[in-house]
Amino acid sequence: MPGRALILVENLSVPFDRRVWQECTTLRDAGWQVHVICPQGTKRDTEPETVIDDVHIHRYPLKAATGGPAGYLQEYGTALWHTFRIARRLGRFDVVHACNPPDLLFLVARMLKRRGAKFVFDQHDLVPELYLSRFDRGEDLLYRGVCALERATYRAADVVISTNESYRDVAISRGGKRPQDVFVVRSAPAVERFRQVPPEPELKRGKPFLLSYLGVMGPQDGVDYALRSLARLREQRTDWHAVFVGSGDTFDEMVELARELKLADRVEFTGRIPDEDLVRYLSTADVCLSPDPRNPLNDVSTMNKVMEYMAMAKPIVSFELKEARVSAGEAAVYAPANDETAFADLIGKLLDDPEERARMGKLGQARVEGPLAWRESAKALVAAYDSLNPSTSRTGQ
Repeated sequence: MPGRALILVENLSVPFDRRVWQECTTLRDAGWQVHVICPQGTKRDTEPETVIDDVHIHRYPLKAATGGPAGYLQEYGTALWHTFRIARRLGRFDVVHACNPPDLLFLVARMLKRRGAKFVFDQHDLVPELYLSRFDRGEDLLYRGVCALERATYRAADVVISTNESYRDVAISRGGKRPQDVFVVRSAPAVERFRQVPPEPELKRGKPFLLSYLGVMGPQDGVDYALRSLARLREQRTDWHAVFVGSGDTFDEMVELARELKLADRVEFTGRIPDEDLVRYLSTADVCLSPDPRNPLNDVSTMNKVMEYMAMAKPIVSFELKEARVSAGEAAVYAPANDETAFADLIGKLLDDPEERARMGKLGQARVEGPLAWRESAKALVAAYDSLNPSTSRTGQ
């Protein structure tokens, strides 16, 4: 029967990390006793030890990296030390489930495997592609080191969980995993979080239309592409206001870029905001933006914001990316990769076509409530855990 599972996370606190929290509660409902080791948040998730909905959470203090790769090495080293420390204290587990980035947590998993645990590698990001896309340093010595860590993680893993079919293909081809040991557990929005409320016209700041961006603001996330596209859109029309919700490494840089592009009077940056305010903005938005440029990571990654826009029944403008099309289908329109003028033109066309916006929104909402719903991913997650011990799997009991 299910036993004790330990989930390791480095880049977000829990339950703020929505995907990890969905995994925790799914495993809890399947009978597992779930523990999580993760960093403390700054404004929420600040308690070192807590139990939420029968999930045991153990948090450590962590200062986020600043600057280039050296900052990340310091951050990851600190996180690894704390994770080792807490894992030793917690004792034996039946499964250790490590979520990347970074591809360093296999070291903790290896320690627990010596005590009898099985290792599930939950690959949230392709770290070699993330390195190339974020730092623009090419395939240098650090890149080769990142690739070596990924290989070591694959070798140590008994099962790999991939967020989409593109990642699964990498686990099989580059990682050498057997197809039967790689499970696709797609990220899906928490539907209870994304419920429409009545639109609030005052959020449009006196304009007929509101454009919205939701998500992280890092070097690879394309907020700069969105702002340059909006500068081009302003040359065509001035009947819109835009709001950018979220934060990240480049937040201050993006605020400054908006000033340089003379967009400060029509682009609003909120930072991270409570869920109730997030839903207010998305409920009022007419068009949502997914400006992730094509790069080695983005082309094969599933963007959470795309799924969340669809949950709110909003039409999307995206660049042409392989996995963006898989996720959104006809709920988005697609500009040629990294073409800011085309991106702006597509925004304008959607603003002029309310019927098409409504059609796209309904299609997207049907996708996240149907084939892309978390209940389908939950089945795959439980199947991955069952595969670790076929003699006790639900199909074999």
